[in-house]
Formats: sequence, C-alpha cells, structure tokens
Amino acid sequence: MNKGELVAEVSKKAGLTKKDAACAVDAILDTIKKNVKKSVTLVGFGTFKVVRRKARTGVNPRTGEKIKIPAKNVVKFKAGKGF
Repeated sequence: MNKGELVAEVSKKAGLTKKDAACAVDAILDTIKKNVKKSVTLVGFGTFKVVRRKARTGVNPRTGEKIKIPAKNVVKFKAGKGF
C-alpha cells in the first residue's frame, strides 16, 4: 500500500473527502517525524523510536572490497500487541 492508497482508505472509512483525508494523513506523519526523537507510542499499534546503529565493516557486493559503514541513527518500529 502506498500513500495514495492509504489516503483513499482513510477517506472511505472516515467519510472524508480525499483532500481532507490527505491533510489528516500528512498531519499524522509529520507529527510522528517531529516527535520520534523522544519515542512515539500509539497504543494498540506500536512504538516508533530512534536507536543508534554502531559502525561496522561491510562488503561491496560488486568488488568484494571491505568498506567501513559509519555509525548512524535509525528509526525502529516495534509492533504493539493489538497489531
């Protein structure tokens, strides 16, 4: 499912126009993006949080050459029991 299909489903289930549903979906996604640094928990759905991924050594699949992959922050999702 892509964003357009999600907007269509929200529109149909909530009885909204597609424009209003798109605004609602965008607002929800923007709110999650802005607050994920702290951790966003949606009871019955799951939790979004930022975790630190350690630096590691990888392999270039084309050349077989070893490369260093730097440490970085990534967003992790853990599904809730209701999901």
